[in-house]
Amino acid sequence: MKANRLTAIGLVVGAALWIASGHLMPHGSAGSEAATRPAETKTQPPFRVEVTTAKVVDHAPKLTLSGRTEADHKVSIAARTGGVLTQLNVTRGQHVKKGDVIAVLADEAREAQVAQAQALYDQRKAELQARRELIDKGTLPKLDLVNLEAQYKAAEASLASAKAERDRGVLRAPWDGVITDVPGQVGSAAFSFSGTPIATLVALDPMLAVVEVSERKLAGIRVGETAEVRLITGQVVQGRVRYVAESTTNATRTYRVEVEIPNADGKIPDGITSEVVLSLNPVPATQIPRSALTISAAGDVGVRVVAAGDKVAFVPVHIVEDLQDTMWVSGVKDDARVIVRGQDFVRDGQIVAAVDAEQESASR
Repeated sequence: MKANRLTAIGLVVGAALWIASGHLMPHGSAGSEAATRPAETKTQPPFRVEVTTAKVVDHAPKLTLSGRTEADHKVSIAARTGGVLTQLNVTRGQHVKKGDVIAVLADEAREAQVAQAQALYDQRKAELQARRELIDKGTLPKLDLVNLEAQYKAAEASLASAKAERDRGVLRAPWDGVITDVPGQVGSAAFSFSGTPIATLVALDPMLAVVEVSERKLAGIRVGETAEVRLITGQVVQGRVRYVAESTTNATRTYRVEVEIPNADGKIPDGITSEVVLSLNPVPATQIPRSALTISAAGDVGVRVVAAGDKVAFVPVHIVEDLQDTMWVSGVKDDARVIVRGQDFVRDGQIVAAVDAEQESASR
């Protein structure tokens, strides 16, 4: 029994000595630790970005606005006197020339007034001629000549007034154009005081493209500037800015701008949807890919450039014109190296390896 105890005690003491030896005496030397230590990590190369050199030029941005075409002249031809509509010489869509007879209002009273005034005029004229001969011979006093001439002038004025009243019954086209509506009907009565419309005449040459411009962009539009008009039909025509309003529309707080378009053939209709492309005042700007734009931590829109020492810097920009694939922006210095690929994977102050984007694309 005692022997067993001694054996157990011996085993415990041996185990304790063996564990203690592991802490007090390290396995292997400093040389062996250096041999087994992993190799130090190599220095990482700078991040590779593609850049393009900015070229600042004077760029005239394009302003595209939606609008409509509008006839330069449009009038509702109405009765200028009373009468019955006996002739209607036009139909909807018909082209007419200036002076063409649109309609005729018949009134026998006007013809009778012309006949009466004509007879009185002929009488006064004959009397004046006969009495003048007698006055020249001294048979009649010269004072009678003054009265006769006054009566003759009054008769002449009455005849002109009667003819003018008769002519008011003949409605003529005031200019070349096309008839767009004919509300009048043959046999119906028309009166000048009621403004009864007989036909609507529209002048198609020139045609206007009308748009509304906000007050922020009004300063860049000038009268006389050329403009491009794109019709919804696919037709593209050139025009000229004819009018820029100086007061706003109360409903929209915008300014009316009219672009005059030649339309001698009448192919551009009135009231069709159109887009007007206007050229604004040129400003210094540079053209960059849309993908080059990024947002800073503060929420500003701009681009990242490779500055001195190959360090990344953020430059806020102002968008001058937004095109389909590229953008014109201001705020970038001339010859600045703008990052166009990899700008979202670097931070300000980071040293990068910049390569030319065109050369990199050519090597691919």
